[in-house]
Amino acid sequence: MTKRDAVFPPGRHALYDAHRYSAAIRSGDLLFVSGQVGSREDGSPEPVFEDQVRRAFANLRAVLAAAGCTFDDVVDVTSFHTDPGSQFETMLAVRAKEIGEPPYPTWTALGVTWLAGFDFEIKVIARIPPAA
Repeated sequence: MTKRDAVFPPGRHALYDAHRYSAAIRSGDLLFVSGQVGSREDGSPEPVFEDQVRRAFANLRAVLAAAGCTFDDVVDVTSFHTDPGSQFETMLAVRAKEIGEPPYPTWTALGVTWLAGFDFEIKVIARIPPAA
């Protein structure tokens, strides 16, 4: 069996080590990114929901970049929301600035009751572009 090819962005290894997971796993030309939350450098959540969503996207962008990807390479998105009814418009506004133009990736949004102190989490699958 092939060993997992883990991908980590710079500067956040302690968070992944503490919770025993990889930021992403490269498998062939696919990148499977773990759920990213709006955590500050110390691991605590951003207190303002919009800032938390922005930081979750920034953390996701850093993981994608570590594998040579951008949001343009994302093919599938799953997002988790603790209160979708009151949060969705804010998330959509941030998403519109981050994801870009059509064609959009597939997207599944789920309402959940617990995200370890966070209110939003986003995970993706991306296609890794060929090396130039």
